[in-house]
Amino acid sequence: MAAVFEKPPVWRRFAPLLQGFDGPLAFAIFLLASAGLLTMYSSGFDHGTRFADHSRNMLIAGFVMFVVAQVPPQRLMSLAVPLYVAGVALLIAVAIFGITKKGARRWINVGIVIQPSEILKIAMPLMLAWWFQKREGQLRPFDFAVAGLLLVVPVGLIMRQPDLGTSLLVLAAGLSVIFFAGLPLKLIVPPAVLAVVGIILLIVFEPQLCVDGNRWPVLHDYQQQRICTLLDPTRDPLGKGFHIIQGMIAIGSGGFFGKGFMQGTQTHLEFIPERTTDFIFAAYSEEFGLLGNLLLIAGFVFLILRGLTIAMEASTLFARLMAGAVTTIFFTYTFVNMGMVSGILPVVGVPLPFISYGGTAMVTLGLALGILMSIAKARRLVQT
Repeated sequence: MAAVFEKPPVWRRFAPLLQGFDGPLAFAIFLLASAGLLTMYSSGFDHGTRFADHSRNMLIAGFVMFVVAQVPPQRLMSLAVPLYVAGVALLIAVAIFGITKKGARRWINVGIVIQPSEILKIAMPLMLAWWFQKREGQLRPFDFAVAGLLLVVPVGLIMRQPDLGTSLLVLAAGLSVIFFAGLPLKLIVPPAVLAVVGIILLIVFEPQLCVDGNRWPVLHDYQQQRICTLLDPTRDPLGKGFHIIQGMIAIGSGGFFGKGFMQGTQTHLEFIPERTTDFIFAAYSEEFGLLGNLLLIAGFVFLILRGLTIAMEASTLFARLMAGAVTTIFFTYTFVNMGMVSGILPVVGVPLPFISYGGTAMVTLGLALGILMSIAKARRLVQT
């Protein structure tokens, strides 16, 4: 009889928590996190505890991912409305009595200082996925208009702070949900054509538009300067163009095989600004070269493809939209960061997932991965 009441081993008690975890996704996360730690050890060599802090942030993000992965998608859907309302309310509070740093009002003290716009990176796609799940089978143009309104409000509040990078990420996450929900092609083509025409006109008339003293009415001064610097970084090589120029020099100097771990001269002689945060990809490229870049990009491509596969195999509309949005977030982070460091996109302050230093962004990514794991886990459990 004693054997009946014998406690099972610890590993067996934790086995149900690991059941259904997506192996390929976990493998991609492990490889990218390893690359991030290796790069931070080199680029953060003289930043005190930055490597240790980066490791701690990864552990916290991993814990968040593990906990969220245990929450069924149906429970996540019930959090959509309160999380969205709380996020928008906090953004309004920031606009009224937020904390201003370096000319931007993005933070608020609620016992601890937080940046509410980070909440919307997850709350926005959650809310839109909830909305379309409720309207499943009876979608009309009005439903897409409501979704657009739900998206415009927080994006407008974030841009007003101003925070172009975060507003871009929230906008991309929201638009991906609207697109995956079945937005008609006739509503996609006109804005896309206007955007292409606008970019062409901007390049053609750049010499006239970027004359000192010219003021673009729809942009803040710093946003106008970023666009003009992108079009011609040599306009101010020791000032606003310094970041882009040094980033491109570091990437080019790495060659095919790179200079080797801890051997990057641009990095270790401190020519690369923000080499542990926004411009860490330049430090990585210098030490690991084109070959290292191809391997890193392959890791991100695998992660994105795995996310899209999970989205396609999800059992509910909410799960499909949410998985697609989370995957789009990772694509946007990666594309924008690599693009701005390489000089093909404006510098907007978007970190590179797993690689760049930053506690809030890392935890947000852990939350996003936990949602993706939850959706994959629910699908596997249904199949078995």
